[in-house]
Amino acid sequence: MTDTTLTQLGKSAPIPASPDEAVLERAPNPHKGALYLARFTAPEFTSICPVTGQPDFGVLVIDYAPADWIVESKSLKLFLQSFRNHGAFHEDCTVGVAKRIVEAISPTWLRIGGYWNPRGGMPIDVFWQTGAPPDGLWLPDQGVATYRARG
Repeated sequence: MTDTTLTQLGKSAPIPASPDEAVLERAPNPHKGALYLARFTAPEFTSICPVTGQPDFGVLVIDYAPADWIVESKSLKLFLQSFRNHGAFHEDCTVGVAKRIVEAISPTWLRIGGYWNPRGGMPIDVFWQTGAPPDGLWLPDQGVATYRARG
């Protein structure tokens, strides 16, 4: 995490070997003091089942209301890609991503929806947020259907 110097944006940066090795960077919020929602959607999030080693696929939708900082998107992309060879349960991946963002930028508010494809015939969707959303914050639907073959 950096405060003013971005080390990955505009440069060649490899996918980190693990989430722990990933550097999640931040930039000053250009609209500090304004209440607004920023959304990142990762429609091809991938991790590994820690028991079977089989790949897991899901959609992550991250909504946050910035305070002093915003998430630098390239570093977020690399952080999310670092899960491709990481063994963890859906709950750990989803909540772990959210907590890492909170640690990096201390947003006014954050929520995450992890919409996972079925494992063993059953989808596992995981939702977490930092608390009640601030009054006046527009919260659009996350846009991912509850499981009915996701279509």
